[in-house]
Amino acid sequence: MAAGTQQAFSADGGHTLDPDAFATLLLTEAGDRVAVQLNRPAVRNAIDAQMVGELHTVCSHLEAHPKVLILSGIPGDEATGTKGAFASGADIAELRERRRDDALAGINSGLFGRIARLPMPVIAALDGYALGGGAELAYAADFRIGTRALRMGQPETSLGIMAAAGATWRLKELVGEPVAKQMLLAGRILTGEGALAVGLVTELVEQAGLMDAAHALADRICMQDPRAVQATKRVFHAPREAHPELDNQEQAELFESPAKFARMQAFLDKGKK
Repeated sequence: MAAGTQQAFSADGGHTLDPDAFATLLLTEAGDRVAVQLNRPAVRNAIDAQMVGELHTVCSHLEAHPKVLILSGIPGDEATGTKGAFASGADIAELRERRRDDALAGINSGLFGRIARLPMPVIAALDGYALGGGAELAYAADFRIGTRALRMGQPETSLGIMAAAGATWRLKELVGEPVAKQMLLAGRILTGEGALAVGLVTELVEQAGLMDAAHALADRICMQDPRAVQATKRVFHAPREAHPELDNQEQAELFESPAKFARMQAFLDKGKK
């Protein structure tokens, strides 16, 4: 990547990311969220090794300082006919040169798994192409908001490989086996309306309002108690055999938290007015 982990942080002790340290990402950071726009417009945001490295740096920051993450791509424009691109897939020129050891290293799957495990929720704002690895990145998010211009699918088998960064299992969990097999084995590409119909996105908005919708969702998340949100996300993604013991353990911690007492007292006080 263009900048090492240390270089990617501002000179405030590492509590904020330095936007100028990233070559493939545009970053905006606030107190409760980080908005990351994938930014390789010449190749429709194809995911290359540098972008993977820079996203790992973002993950390191958010693991240490939990915030909501909003992922987006190049915005489209209905008025001018400009096509958007969340991410058109892995960089084919780079992918063509990868061999057995690269596959076993799990370059993209490792990153997407890390994004899925971030402490606070991840929102994917999807417009235009979200194909191959770009779609798999979106599957790793907790929320997906799309536009009617969205085109989402897994064309890997047409290139002699398979979708190996989460699609073979995350997609089945998200949309069910029949639709997942159509996308994975027959190359079906979903439109925005199609993605909404199968629940792959939860909302369709106009292109011009996509980021507003993503930030509105982040606002709703950030109104909740952050510690309770993080506990809920951990429990939600835990294996079935961990329940209900894990639920009880996490709830026991929350029952002793100052935020629980403050928020419940505020609720009771509001009811007295």
